[in-house]
Amino acid sequence: MNLSVPFYRQWIPVRVRYSDLVKHPQHRKTVRVKRVDECATLEDVFLNCLPAFGGAYLRRVFSILDRAIGEGCPLTVAVAGPVTVSGQHYTWLIPLLETGWVAYLSTTDAVCYHDGHRALDGHGAEAVHEVPIFTDDAALRDEQTIRVTDMAFDEQVLFDQDRFISAVLRQPEFQKKMTGTELRHRLGAFYAAQEQRNSLPAGLLATCHRLDIPVFVGAPGDGSVFLNSMKLWAMRQAGVLGAYAFDLDTHAEVFESCAYHRWGLFESPARRLATLMLGGGVPKNYNLQPEPALSQILGLRDVTGYAFDVQIVSAPVTDGSLSGCPPAEAVTWGKVDKDVYLQTTESLQADYSLVIPFLIKALLDKRARFARMKTEIGESALFERHPEAAGYLRSGEGYRLFAQRENTLQTLLQDVRENAAWLSGSLDYPLAGAAR
Repeated sequence: MNLSVPFYRQWIPVRVRYSDLVKHPQHRKTVRVKRVDECATLEDVFLNCLPAFGGAYLRRVFSILDRAIGEGCPLTVAVAGPVTVSGQHYTWLIPLLETGWVAYLSTTDAVCYHDGHRALDGHGAEAVHEVPIFTDDAALRDEQTIRVTDMAFDEQVLFDQDRFISAVLRQPEFQKKMTGTELRHRLGAFYAAQEQRNSLPAGLLATCHRLDIPVFVGAPGDGSVFLNSMKLWAMRQAGVLGAYAFDLDTHAEVFESCAYHRWGLFESPARRLATLMLGGGVPKNYNLQPEPALSQILGLRDVTGYAFDVQIVSAPVTDGSLSGCPPAEAVTWGKVDKDVYLQTTESLQADYSLVIPFLIKALLDKRARFARMKTEIGESALFERHPEAAGYLRSGEGYRLFAQRENTLQTLLQDVRENAAWLSGSLDYPLAGAAR
């Protein structure tokens, strides 16, 4: 630490030091704004009507996402919070996934479980209704109503969902050891069949199944999909169920996430990765873990973190939790690229449900404008005039990483074989009290 500078000057994160601005005025960015009634698009609002304070954070978030998408970086998305029970997956998450920009998703078991409620026979689109946040919860309990913030549903929905999950897990294709990504891929097919039978729009897992987007859950035991598996396991152990062979392969699932990260760095067209993290908790951490797993744990060379990192989280950095830690802290772990993070990362402290629909809408509108221009002037002229259009107009079919997972796994396994000497040297430590 430089003792000649007050500690608060050294540790406050800044994009450009004030001393540099004084010495080099040409680096200053003049505050320029537009009237909102002069803005034709949401992008125009984000770039020209948010000059300061929290608005400036939001402007930087949009600008970083815009750049990452325009440069064609595969995007990983981490989502915490009840996005499916609240219907947010319909409004902005599924439209984002259908662009083809997203490589894989990290979320919670609860998000996957609640995704199926509206598809249940006898419940449908009316399965979830609104209630006040500040309400009489005792009265709701008497009415057998379950509340999630300002969303609610009949308790019977949970019992029917449990029956559905239990029936799915007893199907022949589930009677083996598999990764959670395979579990959710197969579950998405069953959800899709239910949705089609009841004339409902595709939900989250059904969409991920259709697009072969892997879905990771870092804490599978903390949710009701796995609780229903535990029930079937307990029935088998107690001798009241003849056979049940489903089992989660956690090792293989973590390795799979590493294989996709390796693909992003060394095989994807961009040779880089970007990430969008909404909320904190396990989904955020799981989304960041492949880099240290590849470099620190497996000892592979030339592994880098995310080139672009945007997070929107309500947790403050001062509470010391991982949820609130900014990209700068992740740089020290190698999870975010240290050479570019000042220009390509941002953490906005906010409830993401307040801002993410507008961000996604602005990005989708820009994509639609490029698509229209492509029709009007042709692809070559468009890409020459707007090089970022190539990234925006990536195939809507996306990367389909789940369909490629065997190849990506084998590639990473070969890296492990070639690094056998280093790995073997990482196994021994003089343990106190160990048997001699």
